Amino acid sequence: MPAAQRGIADRVLGGADKGLPSDAAGLTVAEFLTREPRLADLWTPLVVLDDSVLDDNIAFLAGWVAARGLELMPHGKTTMAPQLWHRQLDAGATGITVANPSQLRVAVDAGIPAIMLANQLVQPGAIRWTADVVARGTRVWSWVDDVAGIEAIERALGPVERPLEVLVDVGRPGGRTGARSLTAAVAVAERAAASPAVRLAGITGYEGSVAHGRGAEALASAGAYIDELLAVHDAVGPLYDDGDVLVSAGGSAYPDVVGTAFAAASVGGDGARFVLRSGAYIVHDHGYYRQNSPFEGSGLRPAARGVARVVSRLDADTAIVDAGKRDFPYDEGLPTPLYAITSDGERMPLPGAETTKLSDQHGFVRIGADSPLAMGDLVVFGLSHPCTMLDKWRLVPVVDSVEDLEAAIVTDLVETRF
Repeated sequence: MPAAQRGIADRVLGGADKGLPSDAAGLTVAEFLTREPRLADLWTPLVVLDDSVLDDNIAFLAGWVAARGLELMPHGKTTMAPQLWHRQLDAGATGITVANPSQLRVAVDAGIPAIMLANQLVQPGAIRWTADVVARGTRVWSWVDDVAGIEAIERALGPVERPLEVLVDVGRPGGRTGARSLTAAVAVAERAAASPAVRLAGITGYEGSVAHGRGAEALASAGAYIDELLAVHDAVGPLYDDGDVLVSAGGSAYPDVVGTAFAAASVGGDGARFVLRSGAYIVHDHGYYRQNSPFEGSGLRPAARGVARVVSRLDADTAIVDAGKRDFPYDEGLPTPLYAITSDGERMPLPGAETTKLSDQHGFVRIGADSPLAMGDLVVFGLSHPCTMLDKWRLVPVVDSVEDLEAAIVTDLVETRF
């Protein structure tokens, strides 16, 4: 979707927009894109998105969820890019998930009509602001895992005409958030159902906090957790009113486990809306999710690349590039060198190349001592973990294909709002 249709066409570019060439300063986004800038003319380091892969990833998961009679409210924290959120909604997502009140404000300002806040509202000002947003017509669900959370909302609001809708968060001892037992979850649900300030609207949780990896033990743990979640939903069934009810889970590592259980539970069930929140799928990656997503190689492809320039070759077996922790994600694996582009625009393979370290502004790439990689050449990287990939960038250039970066034209800019 062109930037002009998502509200940033008139945004004026400046020196703080990392990666854009100096002659872009003072132009609007629309004016800059009209020039059909070549990716090669942008300054490094860069993170680049592939427009067609984004579309394919969005369409794939939308179809997968719909085929099972489920819904998708993808986690917007992955990109914090309203342009991309609207593309997800256009493809069938029924809402967007956010992680905190500040992100909720971004989603409201972006005109997202249905928003899940995957967290507990406790700050009085944020509670009152959310109530005002709800009163003006935006649908918001937040989470509660303790009676104290409901009491915090009651203190901030008192009785209201439109109570805030809450989902009971189900967890495990020693985990992240979430009521620690069936008994505790039911107690929270009972308190919510009796409250004049909130409406009990369903059950939620996050299986990724109890399982890691794709081994048999992890899959079994994720499955057992979803069984516990559904048991809570059944137990609190008599407490629901006549409004719609949501049952939500499903990050990007175990959507297959969650989707299978949810699809089975929805058959002949009570009419609840079963909602997945997978968010990383839109970008996918060359690292963490390539190893952990069930859809790697069967539906999702990495949509992002990192591009950095060699700035030093003083050690025979190492190239220093101009991208570091300020530019590329590193918390779930270091960037993977894929190939180089020489100063003549030719593609150069980098057999056996490995990123060994990132400092703040530099990357260390181990290469063969006889490698012809030279100062000024570009190195193209595969990146790991979409959730820490785009937060370092205000504007991310988009091209038609990351498979041909040597000749790529920038067709759009995606604005992030972290």
